[in-house]
Amino acid sequence: MQLKRLGHVAVCVKDIPTSVQFYQNLGMELAWQDSDWAYLKAGEDGLALLGPGYSQAGAHFGFIFSDRAELEAHHARLTEKGFKVGKIHEHRDGTASFYSKDPDRNTFEFLYEPPGGVGD
Repeated sequence: MQLKRLGHVAVCVKDIPTSVQFYQNLGMELAWQDSDWAYLKAGEDGLALLGPGYSQAGAHFGFIFSDRAELEAHHARLTEKGFKVGKIHEHRDGTASFYSKDPDRNTFEFLYEPPGGVGD
């Protein structure tokens, strides 16, 4: 397994446009915005803002893969070892990922970012 980096943190917010403006004023760059979520970048690091209507995931942190096959192989390895992992799903921004939880029930995501996508 070759993780590229710990790439993002996702937090829940009450209002996407207000939060986007706030983080842009802190110096972050907007990479993607939709009605229920947004993604901002500070260099290679990302911040996902999840609005009240976002139902795919709650607050979490994400590990990044730069190769889709590696993401799929890692999913298979964790499944074989008995980890409870969600299915790999496609995101509307061109990424793909799956979620799991650590022993303390913190949610984490393994995410594939294609070249030229949200992560680049």
